[in-house]
Amino acid sequence: MSQTTAGRTTNRGALRPAAAGIAVVAAALIGVLVHQSASSPVPSFSQVLGGDHSGTTTGKDGAVTEDDGALPDGVTVFDDAYPGVAELDPDLLQTLRDAATEAADEGIELYVESGWRSPEYQDELLREAVAEYGSQEEAARWVATAETSPHVSGDAVDIGSADATAWLSEHGAAYGLCQIYRNESWHYELRPEAIDRGCPPRYADPTHDPRMQQ
Repeated sequence: MSQTTAGRTTNRGALRPAAAGIAVVAAALIGVLVHQSASSPVPSFSQVLGGDHSGTTTGKDGAVTEDDGALPDGVTVFDDAYPGVAELDPDLLQTLRDAATEAADEGIELYVESGWRSPEYQDELLREAVAEYGSQEEAARWVATAETSPHVSGDAVDIGSADATAWLSEHGAAYGLCQIYRNESWHYELRPEAIDRGCPPRYADPTHDPRMQQ
């Protein structure tokens, strides 16, 4: 064996432990990233819009208050004192309360991020979404107009907290409570036929919902 060949052989042997060390570090970093991704909470309605929508917000046409459906933190489906809850469709509200009673047995509360909204509140949310996303077209993926929104008619509810939406994704169909849009894990509507047939396929976002084309 020549001196040059011996040197190359020695170098290869020295590199193997270093390469193995790099592989171990890379695997550890990937594991951390995967864990962080898996443990990240599902974003809420207010997080997607990039603002605080509890209590009172101020729009161009004046103040939007609890009378318009704005809700403070910690409101549950049983809180009739707030129009955002009390003005929901009666069948939807009763179903939510039935589901919440079962969920409570597992230590989970169904908090309402947003329920019924006045047209003025819906208009304000749409203006905020346009400002947040830069165009009417992109905003429409998250917020409907006052004329088409099921929130204004009292037929939709946004449920807060990841554990509650996770519970509903597993048990909601048994009550007829269905997630309607793939990009809004918090948005639920009543679909009574789901009790026997399961929830219908979800739309990618509200722009694919025929109701929004009115």
